[in-house]
Amino acid sequence: MSEAPVEQTPSARKSGRFWPSVGGWLGRLLLALVLATLISAFLARMYMIPSGSMEATLHGCTGCLNDRVLVDKLTYRFRDPHPGEVLVFQMPDSWEESRLEPAPPDNLLARGSHDLAALFGLVPPYRSELVKRVIATGGQTVSCCDARNRLLVDGRPLDEPYLHFPSDGPDGAPEQQAPFGPVKVPAGALWMMGDNRNNSLDSRAPGHGPVPLESVIGKARLITIPLNRLSWIDDHNPQR
Repeated sequence: MSEAPVEQTPSARKSGRFWPSVGGWLGRLLLALVLATLISAFLARMYMIPSGSMEATLHGCTGCLNDRVLVDKLTYRFRDPHPGEVLVFQMPDSWEESRLEPAPPDNLLARGSHDLAALFGLVPPYRSELVKRVIATGGQTVSCCDARNRLLVDGRPLDEPYLHFPSDGPDGAPEQQAPFGPVKVPAGALWMMGDNRNNSLDSRAPGHGPVPLESVIGKARLITIPLNRLSWIDDHNPQR
């Protein structure tokens, strides 16, 4: 004779519905994190602009809503950067003494939470990732400046409408750029400078110099936040 089915209590039925739903929610969250990590590693990622070195093209300032930019990590897998492009790169080892960001905490949970937030552009990464504009590429010679305060690449003055000098005089004349060079950029490297020309720690700084191509992370494509600045990032070629 068959046994009668055992009827579950309401609490047991509720528990049975609860745990599968929790498992499904955690699975979807884990899948989303895996996909976000893969996209960030190979295709694109959000990046927070932590300083004002690229003003006014990109904003980064104390007390303001810093720009978040979408960085394309695919383009430079197929070609090298071009003059005038804005890109994000890992600070070369030779620039180590200029690191400004706080050291990562020893607490793994705190560090993991920060890295996850940085993945979505909510906070700057602990790693020294900088955003600058390509001025010259391997084999070119760069120097500053001619009588009209213009950079020279291979002896030709650059057209740089993106330059920002926050201390412009009342007559509109820009501040003078500090002279340097001439410097020949080695093959496989880039000469990087900020648009906020006199407030940028870049290739001109003592002990810095050109950035190796292997340090390049990706091309800055789009300002996404704040929404009132939503726009494509200008890639004006200064060598035209």
